[in-house]
Amino acid sequence: MATPEDGPRTGGVGSTSSEIAVVEEFLAALGRLDVDRAVELLAPDVVYQNVPFPPARGLRAVEQQLRGLGRYASGFEAINHHIASNGPVVLTERTDVITVGRWRSAFWVCGTFEVRDGRITLWRDRFDFADLTWAMLRGAFGAVLPRSR
Repeated sequence: MATPEDGPRTGGVGSTSSEIAVVEEFLAALGRLDVDRAVELLAPDVVYQNVPFPPARGLRAVEQQLRGLGRYASGFEAINHHIASNGPVVLTERTDVITVGRWRSAFWVCGTFEVRDGRITLWRDRFDFADLTWAMLRGAFGAVLPRSR
């Protein structure tokens, strides 16, 4: 499996750089906690889903979730290990890192994005609940326990 040090991967069969660029800019905007820019890259009828939770449908619902990230998180980073496209569909394999104060959680995510006319119409993320749970626990312990040198 790729590690964050492996860096981003782009291209692939049927690679469409403009769709990949939209997804990379979207994730970069989230990394800057620039919710306004991230929302600009979403279509009015966008659907966002963290599988298996119910999807948020429409720009207003998705924007509300992103504003929650911007309000409560002190940091976000999406480290792409692999990114590829086939027409309007962009697939990512990445590590997402969410920071809230001293709490930091890094976990594996696979994302599916559909991009039409330069805007994201679908954003569906999948992750392993066990990995997410351990990441959250590691983050909690790291926030509570002083770091030893």
